[in-house]
Amino acid sequence: MPLRVISGSAGGRILKSPPAAGVRPTSDRVREAIFEILSSRIVNIARVLDLYSGSGAMGIEALSRGAAHCDFVEANAKVCQVIKQNLILTRLLDQAKLFEEPVNRALGRLTGSYDLVVADPPYEYDRAESELADIVEKGLLEREGIVVVEHSKRRDWPHELAGLNRFLSRRYGDANVSFYKLP
Repeated sequence: MPLRVISGSAGGRILKSPPAAGVRPTSDRVREAIFEILSSRIVNIARVLDLYSGSGAMGIEALSRGAAHCDFVEANAKVCQVIKQNLILTRLLDQAKLFEEPVNRALGRLTGSYDLVVADPPYEYDRAESELADIVEKGLLEREGIVVVEHSKRRDWPHELAGLNRFLSRRYGDANVSFYKLP
């Protein structure tokens, strides 16, 4: 099934999928559910941070729905090329910045302040929690901002992450999605 932008200015556009093994783009169904939940919680999503970006579908969806800017962080060079192609396809390249490096290295170059941080780390990656905590501790998340993490249903994420509380968790097939914000 092709990967596509669900809604907004680029709605319906088909996105390229990364060639890299182990990259599993967030499905259309899950992305749609995430953005429906977010629309009831955040009035204005201006700046977005898409970590472990893969195809870039999450950040592109946010841009298509009206976000002003998105920073994409992806370590794999071939996958970064796919993100760039997808941004060109959707005509959203001017609203994006691509960091071709691991999240821990990009941390020092990110300027924030983000209304939304989306993260879809590899399911077996064991540093994602600490890297997301670093994002929060460095003040890169807006006071009313939300962090959304897609993770394996086999691994529960903590109820508290660097002062953020998990306010919602949803299961979609093999994936769980956890939503965090300040209390």
